[in-house]
Amino acid sequence: MLGKTYDTQVCSIARSLELVGERWSLLIIRDALFARVTRFGDFQHNLGIATNVLTSRLESFVAGGIMEREGSADYILTAKGRALAVALIALTEWGDTWASPIEPPILYRHAACEDGAVHAVVACEACGIVPEEEVAIRIGPGMPAEYLAQRRGGNRSR
Repeated sequence: MLGKTYDTQVCSIARSLELVGERWSLLIIRDALFARVTRFGDFQHNLGIATNVLTSRLESFVAGGIMEREGSADYILTAKGRALAVALIALTEWGDTWASPIEPPILYRHAACEDGAVHAVVACEACGIVPEEEVAIRIGPGMPAEYLAQRRGGNRSR
């Protein structure tokens, strides 16, 4: 989607960007998630996006398992697509704090109780919410052995 892959990056952020990193992508997913938009024409109208760009993005979402096509003009988020909600809420909160000169234009609320604010938080499964500066990284089970061997061997050119 970006016209570039991140094959040399051993990072889930880079892999995610290959699927949803183009500037229109998260706006399309935002509208599908929170405005319940499903129709091609509604995405195009709401976003003012060129039809060829929208077609390309929607096709890539279908190919990537983020959306499913239903009928001739409907695009429905899959579980994989709906799981992006927390990332979009986190990005919204970051934007409200660091990129917006005004008060938040959108507030996320829990629909079941109609009033509870919804937030994306950094949480420890043992301790609960933790400050971002207390988050550390560790090598995970998906780290390729050859990458670790290369790093230990002194090749740090990346």
